[in-house]
This record gives sequence, structure tokens and C-alpha cells, in this order.
Amino acid sequence: MKKTIVLTGGGSAGHVTVNAALIPKLLDGNWDIHYFGSIDGIEKQIISKFEPVQYHGISTGKLRRYADWNNVKDPFKVVKGSFEAYAKMKQLKPNVIFSKGGFVSVPVVVAGRMRKVPVIIHESDITPGLANRIAIPFSTKVCTTFPETCEHVTTKKAEYVGAIVRDELLAGNAGTGRAICRFAKGKPVLFIMGGSLGAKSVNQAVRDNLPALLKKFHVVHISGKGQLDDSINDAGYKQFEFVNEELPHLMAMADVVISRAGSNSIFEFLSLRKPMLLVPLPKGSSRGDQILNARSFADRGFCEVLNDAEVRTEAFVHKINDLHEKRNDYVNNMLSSDAIGSTDRLVQMIERYKR
Repeated sequence: MKKTIVLTGGGSAGHVTVNAALIPKLLDGNWDIHYFGSIDGIEKQIISKFEPVQYHGISTGKLRRYADWNNVKDPFKVVKGSFEAYAKMKQLKPNVIFSKGGFVSVPVVVAGRMRKVPVIIHESDITPGLANRIAIPFSTKVCTTFPETCEHVTTKKAEYVGAIVRDELLAGNAGTGRAICRFAKGKPVLFIMGGSLGAKSVNQAVRDNLPALLKKFHVVHISGKGQLDDSINDAGYKQFEFVNEELPHLMAMADVVISRAGSNSIFEFLSLRKPMLLVPLPKGSSRGDQILNARSFADRGFCEVLNDAEVRTEAFVHKINDLHEKRNDYVNNMLSSDAIGSTDRLVQMIERYKR
């Protein structure tokens, strides 16, 4: 008999990537896969490339830590989404639910508990996000990316599994990356990525210091949606708003990386042994999870860290040059790391907990 699994997670690309990494393994294991996400969220766009996966849009409400009049309405959307998910699960009769988190996952996890379906949650950051903190009491198992997370989950459900990285990222070709960007050999490549929405402070710092950077590096810059600067046409500088199929090749050719400190991205760079300058989102713009992520990586010798407030100072170019000069030290530290987990291990866990 075919087994049925419900995957959920969304609101940002980071809440979908682990699911995207699992889907090929689950298909090989003869799972019937259904994805529960928001009606028009980024998760629908990403999952659409997996043709065998059936997508189900449900009502969701965003979870905010700040005052907003939508906070009055959105709990009702979560309740509505829970009943929508419950009704769909009644038809599908899933054997297990795997949740990557994000606000879209809350009604799905609640509905799963109502249907007595085992729920496995995956937490990427050191401290659980708000959605997962709400969902953990309804879960069967909590998988963690950082070993430190088990100290922050006050339940015996937590188990450290390491980071899950998409196989296709490991298949990039540096030569193809240079061809895409029309970069000649001879200069090292500086790769900048600020997340799916970009990082305005980093973008501006790169552009302010572009002449100095281009003396030493070819620069490939993923700026984020709506943040291209069409006035810049310098040789050796290639900018993209967003990349998909090209990403593995661009990452493969990178010698050093500048990035925000979202968990999924930094573990992808770790898996590829790319020395990083991390610029975590400041506390006022987030719950502080990226600061903790960056600190953990710095403590293990994987990266340099620059505060967002320092990006527009002379420290920016100095840190990049220093990172490149010491890149072999960072690579050696990464080579000795066991922080990258296994999709096979997660699939085995799913098999173990299915009803």
C-alpha cells in the first residue's frame, strides 16, 4: 500500500527548502505526498516544480511580535485554516505530517493533532521560532539543526539531526557559474546573497565599495526582489534579483561569501566549504535568531561576523579581504565539521513514526 504524508511550511523560502530536499527521497520511497501551504505563498511557487506533489492552499494568519490591527483578525484565519486542513486530512488519511515551520504550518499541525496524526517538526535555528513554539506541544518529535537547540526545547521530544541540504546544490559547476556571469579566470569570486527579500544595508555597502572590491574580486550579487541597480554596468560585476537553477553553479564558483545568517543558507555554504562573512539581521528587525546562528558559526571557526550597523564602515572591505586571506583556515575548520545531516536519516524517522 502507498503511504501518505503531508508536508507543510512556508512564509519564506527557508521554510520550504528542507521539504524540497526531502521530496525526491520520499518519492523514491513510494510516498503519496501532499503539501499544505498558503493560497498564494512562496511555498506554492517552489513546490510547483515537483509535479507528483499535490498542493493544497489553506487560510493562514501571520504571527507577529509587534502591534498591528491584523493581529485581531489573523487568529480567526488560523482557526479557519485548522478546520480546512482537518477536512482535507479526513479525506487523505495521512500516515504522518512533517512540518518545517513558518506561520502557515500552525493550522496544519493543530489539525494533525485533532486527527491524531503523528507530527514531526523541523527547527532550523538555535531557538525555536514563534510558529514552532506554538506547534511543539502538538508534535510527536522535534528535529533540530543546531545541537544547542535541544537546550531550548523543554521537552524530551527534541533530537539533533544536523542540517538538511538539497542534493542539487552539491552538483554545481564552477565553470558553468563563470560562463553564466561571463567572468574570466584569474580573479577570486565574491558571492553576495542577502536572502529571498535581499538585504538593503548589505546591497548598499557592496555598491558603495564596488570599485575597491573589483580590484581584487569578480563580484556576483543576488540583491533580492526589486533591489537591482540597473545603473551599474561595471566589468566583473554581475547582479541578479533572484536565481533558481543557476544557484548551484554560482555557489560552486564562489571563493568567499557575504550573507545574512539565516540557518538554511549558512548551512548550505558550510556544506560547500565556503568561507563566510555573516551580517545577521539586527535584533530590532528579528527575534535575534540570526545573531545566535552567526555566533555559533563564529565559535566553530566557520565565519567572520559583522554587525549590520558596521556594514557602512571601513570594516566591511577590511573583513572581506581578511576573510579571503585566511580562507584556508576556515575551509579546514569546515572540513572537520559533522554539522551536515542526512535526508535519509529524516526519511527513516518519518517511517519510524508513521501510524
